[in-house]
Amino acid sequence: MRIRTTVAAVSGGLVLSALAVPVAQADGGGVHKPTAAERFGVSRAAMSAADDEELPVVSKVTVNGGKSIVAGTTGVQTFTVSLTASHSAGIEDAYVDLWHGREHAHYDGVFPPNEQNATCTAVSATTSTCKLTITVDAGRYLTMNSLAGTWHVTAAAIAADEGGSLYWNDFYGTHRIQRASKLTANASPEPVKKGKTITVTGKLTRANWETRKYTGYSTQPVKLQFRKKDSDTYTTVKTVKTNSKGDLKTTVKATVDGFYRWSFAGTSTTPAVNAAGDFIDVK
Repeated sequence: MRIRTTVAAVSGGLVLSALAVPVAQADGGGVHKPTAAERFGVSRAAMSAADDEELPVVSKVTVNGGKSIVAGTTGVQTFTVSLTASHSAGIEDAYVDLWHGREHAHYDGVFPPNEQNATCTAVSATTSTCKLTITVDAGRYLTMNSLAGTWHVTAAAIAADEGGSLYWNDFYGTHRIQRASKLTANASPEPVKKGKTITVTGKLTRANWETRKYTGYSTQPVKLQFRKKDSDTYTTVKTVKTNSKGDLKTTVKATVDGFYRWSFAGTSTTPAVNAAGDFIDVK
């Protein structure tokens, strides 16, 4: 890898070169966010550069196919991130990470890529799409419920020119990491006579990253939905809020055979979820 000498970083000034070094997600001392120096062999020694310096242009970053990352109480999942960038000399390498915090100097969660170098595929002489993978180990690194929600996306690309011009932006975009949710439904009694009252209960829970258990999600609006036995479409009957333990309960009149379910639309920290439909046989 050649020495890089010309760099501009959006997050923290201009930087010069050194040798590239590997990075780590975290260690016993806490969370560590890789720097441009660690990733591409640069330092923040230089604070200015020529105004006409050509930098790589990042046009697109995609994390997990655009879908939120949903983590339970345990488990490891690996997903792909891709970055498209261009430069007159072409693109040599790229970098993407996810981090959580108010600013790049104050963060409490980081997920860097697994690879030291991205796999870049040239789309043209000037543009490449580069891919990396990121692994989220819920049991090891998601230890606080406050980590659920919006994370920052760092995007960087280095050009294939002689100087190795670098674009680095700690605030390129955002992506969600959410606490996995579960929802149940039970309608009774069954069978039931037409016109009689049935009771539909359920429970909305989500992963608690601090206790490693699923706990009730309180005061959340959840829709009770019904579909007839010969239909594929659910319609909303009413909306009920969960109690302090995440429990749901309501009553309806039995009219025809069909399925009742609860449907939760989700929040910024918790994904949408539908309960499996529970069949009611109306006599």
